[in-house]
Amino acid sequence: MTTKKNGSRNVVFLIAMLVVSVVVAILFLPAVNNNIAECLNTINGETVDAAGNLESHTIFETLVYGRSIHILAMLLLGFGFLMVFVRGHGFSSITATLLVVSISIPVYMLIKGFVTGEPMIEVEALLWGEFAAASLLIAIGAPLGRLKMDQYVLMALLFTIVYFVNEWFVLESGLFEGFQDTGGSVVIHAFGAYFGLGVVATTQKKFEGGPECESDSISNQFCLLGSLILWVFWPSFTSAIVTPERVVLTAINTVFALAGASIATYIFSKLIRGKLDVEDIANAALAGGVAIGSTCDIASPGSSLLIGLAAGTLSVLGYSIIAPKICKAIKGLDTCGVHNLHGMPGLLGGLSAIIIAKAADLQGFSVGTQILGMIVTIAIAFIGGRIVGLIIGLMGRKEVLYSDEDEFITEE
Repeated sequence: MTTKKNGSRNVVFLIAMLVVSVVVAILFLPAVNNNIAECLNTINGETVDAAGNLESHTIFETLVYGRSIHILAMLLLGFGFLMVFVRGHGFSSITATLLVVSISIPVYMLIKGFVTGEPMIEVEALLWGEFAAASLLIAIGAPLGRLKMDQYVLMALLFTIVYFVNEWFVLESGLFEGFQDTGGSVVIHAFGAYFGLGVVATTQKKFEGGPECESDSISNQFCLLGSLILWVFWPSFTSAIVTPERVVLTAINTVFALAGASIATYIFSKLIRGKLDVEDIANAALAGGVAIGSTCDIASPGSSLLIGLAAGTLSVLGYSIIAPKICKAIKGLDTCGVHNLHGMPGLLGGLSAIIIAKAADLQGFSVGTQILGMIVTIAIAFIGGRIVGLIIGLMGRKEVLYSDEDEFITEE
């Protein structure tokens, strides 16, 4: 009786998911959406040609498009393989990655277009949608292995709405003028991490008594592959929306920050543990990319290297010492350690902006606004995560934790 009832619920959910997808597609039709039609007119030259900038506009859009594809590689290949470290859960990790990205990008672009009135068919709109998807992938890393696939789908939809609210409030409402976070250390990375912690803090009781999360040599090697992919394409992530004259500086700063984190990870992983831990290498080595986001286009390579060293050190301390205390405080398990890689380094990036922006005498920057923006982001993320956790918790629990067995056809 229970199995049949659950199966019926699943059919209803799948049909609802299909209906929502069709509705979103209809709303993107130019005949229905004047916003899109206006954008097409601009692209075709009615606005751009009048300014005599069609050729330069096209070249710039094409260059930005290349970075958008790099970010997609980060989302699907980088995050996908990074989360395969859970042994026996690889099919689920990669499928969840593919599904939530497929949901988040069009839903975000739709919401942003209708709420702000900005054109949807622009490469910049795609980039902002990819940023939302990146933050979402960070968030699902916290409960990874303990949710059913349908719960990931619903979480993706609800997360995207909450993410947009925070992004608009902090970056576009005008209430936080002077907030510095070019590459999203706070609004992307920290937001995703604390949203994920909010989810596990709410749903943890449903997972008690289940099997432990385990990894093995093969799953960890795939995880390392994902980490390397993220490392390579991270400069495209941070430089995606900066002005053309700052792209090269941003890319160099990002590489230096990643290098600093990698060096610090090696040093402190050996100092603290005695031997290298693959969890540190695969994750903490990326912390520099997280932390440099806030100041990626205004820092110097030297300060970027220092930020990377600090971020790598903080992340290793997170994985080795701080994580158990955080899990105890929220009474939940952070599967991927998103707080160690994205939460704390993201906040470090936001705080480092105070020093960097002051040193650069950045016009309009406000220390008070910077701190307030960080506090608001964390609050919206954690509270939003708890609410979403309550909602997806109504869908029951995964039958076999950290396993593909209950949702995939696997070899006997």
